[in-house]
Amino acid sequence: MNHFAGRVSAAVLAFAASILIVAGLLGALYFMKPSTGGANSPGGELMVYCAPAVKVPVEAIRDQYQALTGTPVRIQFSPSQSILTSAEIARRGDLFIPADDSYTATARKKNLIDESIPLLKMHAVIVVKKGNPKQIKGLSDLSREGVRTVLAGEAAAIGALVKRELELNGAWDALAKKATFVGSVSEAASAATISADASIVWNSMLPQFPALEGLEDAALAGVQAHVSVSVLKFSAQPTAALRFARFLAAGDKGLGVFAKNGYETEAGDEWEAEPQLTLFAGAMLRPAIETTLNEFEAREGVRVTRVYNGCGILVAQMRAGENAVPDGYFACDSSFMKQVADLYLDARDVSTNRLVILVPKGNPLNIKTMKDLVRPGLKVGVGHEKQCALGQLTATTFKMTGLLDQAMKNVKVQAPTGDMLVNQLLTGSLDAVVAYASNASAAAEKLDAIPVDVPCAQATQPLAVAKNSKHRRTTERLTEALSSPASRARFEALGFGWKR
Repeated sequence: MNHFAGRVSAAVLAFAASILIVAGLLGALYFMKPSTGGANSPGGELMVYCAPAVKVPVEAIRDQYQALTGTPVRIQFSPSQSILTSAEIARRGDLFIPADDSYTATARKKNLIDESIPLLKMHAVIVVKKGNPKQIKGLSDLSREGVRTVLAGEAAAIGALVKRELELNGAWDALAKKATFVGSVSEAASAATISADASIVWNSMLPQFPALEGLEDAALAGVQAHVSVSVLKFSAQPTAALRFARFLAAGDKGLGVFAKNGYETEAGDEWEAEPQLTLFAGAMLRPAIETTLNEFEAREGVRVTRVYNGCGILVAQMRAGENAVPDGYFACDSSFMKQVADLYLDARDVSTNRLVILVPKGNPLNIKTMKDLVRPGLKVGVGHEKQCALGQLTATTFKMTGLLDQAMKNVKVQAPTGDMLVNQLLTGSLDAVVAYASNASAAAEKLDAIPVDVPCAQATQPLAVAKNSKHRRTTERLTEALSSPASRARFEALGFGWKR
């Protein structure tokens, strides 16, 4: 009897694999139908690939969004592997919501997606009819004679994850021989309410099936899913797609609907159709990040208010009160990030910048080292030690070389930014300034840069998101943009080093 059941199950699984291919093709054809609005117009229809595990809340959120914005949203609900196949074949659509991030990772490897925003977490439970008439206690009972078990096949996230977990602990073969397989987790749950005695579904689906009750089992403890929404690379309207994704992931919008339906949600941003972010950044970073910030604003449909200044001044502003803490902080040097570390999540080191001595083109005074800056009569400019990372680093470097007291006799200007020093050097009011390599790039045809060959003469620029930012997820995506390959090219073109 069991041998025959095993052959049947194997045949069913082989048949399911062929069905998966057909489903992918049909899904691709479905999404190739023309949309009701122009793909690039503000009101163009959004097309979403979504797993059935989150069908009920996603439909409710879609209805809210359409009522609020007037943007039509079409959704294809199919098992996670099927929607992955559909997206890959169709090469169109806007958002991808599988039932586990393993499919998100696969989509990223296939170069199908860009931004991803976390939504929720789920774990597997055994479900039986209310009152548990078959007295099922755990996983081993699902293979018991007289118990009819229906499971989602491997095209569904839960089917693939359950198989992987149970193969590890040796419990899969006995269950697979006895079970009947269906296409999706929602079909498995429906079967448990009618014809089957038990199934394995996501815990968060129980409120949708009041005729069922859930049983936890240690053997399924490893079957956990993390669900995200991702923007497809071939979306013709990424800004509109991101806006709906932010609505899905907003704590006071989409995530509230997920929670109401029994899902365990991740932390989310507050909803704004056009979020307003604030970024504090050291002044010397401005040339390297402005283009990236402009591109981010255009793609995300957000506004980023920039505040550039010496990092000592920026830190003082942040310490002035809670309302002065920006969503993100890009520091000129790690020492300033440490001063506000309690206000921020873990910082990432992005770039480096070395000290140089800047002199007029041709170096008429033949300045070659920091020691030359102590010559009597020279007019030298440096950063302000208390107001900026440049000044602090310059002072440290002079101290390391034992030249601080002598050099300060020649210092005529202490500025909060390197750009101010460069401007005074260009006007002829100074003979030399100590600045960053990146400060020299804008005036390379008029200035010479002499490297400072001292081990401590390098600053590292960290970037962090504020702990209390109401747009934490959006700011995290901003930090990703500032750490991207395109951003790296801009930094390196200006003389920065790269840490990422």
